[in-house]
Amino acid sequence: MKRLRRESRRQVVSDLLLWAGLCIFVAAMGPDPSRDLAGFAMVTVPRLGLATVAVLVGRRYPLAALVVLLPLGPWQFGEGFATVDLSWLLPRRDVKIFPLLPTSPFIMWYAYLTGRRLAGTWPALAAFCLIVLVGVTVVPARGGDLSLWVSMATGLVGTYLVPYLLGLLRRRLLQQRRQARTSAEAQARLRERARIAREMHDSLGHDLALIAVRAAGLELASGLAPAQVQAAGELRIAAADATDRLREIIGLLREDSEAAPLVPVREDVPELVGRAAASGMSITLDLAAGPVPGLARAVVQEGLTNAAKHAPGAVVAVSVGPHLVRVRNGPPRSRPTARAGGLGLAGLRERVRLAGGTLTAGPAGDGFELSVTLPQAEEPDARPARGVSPPAGRSGVGDLQPAQEPLERDDRERDRRAADQRHR
Repeated sequence: MKRLRRESRRQVVSDLLLWAGLCIFVAAMGPDPSRDLAGFAMVTVPRLGLATVAVLVGRRYPLAALVVLLPLGPWQFGEGFATVDLSWLLPRRDVKIFPLLPTSPFIMWYAYLTGRRLAGTWPALAAFCLIVLVGVTVVPARGGDLSLWVSMATGLVGTYLVPYLLGLLRRRLLQQRRQARTSAEAQARLRERARIAREMHDSLGHDLALIAVRAAGLELASGLAPAQVQAAGELRIAAADATDRLREIIGLLREDSEAAPLVPVREDVPELVGRAAASGMSITLDLAAGPVPGLARAVVQEGLTNAAKHAPGAVVAVSVGPHLVRVRNGPPRSRPTARAGGLGLAGLRERVRLAGGTLTAGPAGDGFELSVTLPQAEEPDARPARGVSPPAGRSGVGDLQPAQEPLERDDRERDRRAADQRHR
């Protein structure tokens, strides 16, 4: 009985109203109690009992309610939704189509709920076979005329099959909607993971490179004991190893199909250059008048990180304009140990592509240059660029990572093809 309890007062009220309406229509179908009390007791009272049981179990078990109301089904063929002339097909006229009884709307409602709530199809198929069997039994008992067979078939289709299919369609649509919502939530989680991975690579990778720069500067500084020099070298090696491990973690978190975020976070370009210069890098900044592109910080950060990793001690020139951002470094002054193949430049290339710009990167003279050209529709950075020159860079310091290696051949070939297409 606990399963038949209603969960709210609203359900109780709605079921009471449904029961009252069904009882009224059932009573209207039977004998008049004021004229035939015995007939009312023999016919209507049992039907009222069936209606009560159907409403009691119908909310949780609509298929059971459908079976309980089977005696009140469309088995009276004298009245129908329409009367048609089938003399062109059968030697019959005035054939009743879709027999309607006062209880037909209630039966259709429970048929709809069966399709809407019942997960399996086998119980519904078994119940429908039982209903067809009852109809096949009733028609011969009424004389077996062809018009009765037509009325019975249309009654079963209209009263049971069509509402069930509508409920089934509704259930499938709701399932698809839930699946779409679940998929959207999963995609949102993946995008968040990709965003976190991108920020980890952009921020932590840059900070680790600056730590390695500082450690290399300590390693080359004079006046330190051999143990201190060794400790600085171990710190530099640890920073390089941490960068490699970070790259592996980013590879797990990063989702290549997700769009990279277009808006960098935290500090602006002068702050970024100033912090790198304070770490020991020799940097010059040329900040042109006008709005700073939104991607300027990401481009400068990637260029400085690559210079710190692959060209330790090199002089770096940063140029930022409204539509052009360029980071160029000279030759390295010491032998680095960094490995190529990170995700930074590939992710930046995707950001620039989504912003409608072009990225070129490769050897320039005896150094390396990263250049990004952005369209005029590029949105300016939300934080105004401050015309503060970074601290004067100190002399080049060493980094632990291997000598600067150019971009992979695929990237260079792609850039060349894009340049050829533009010239054409």
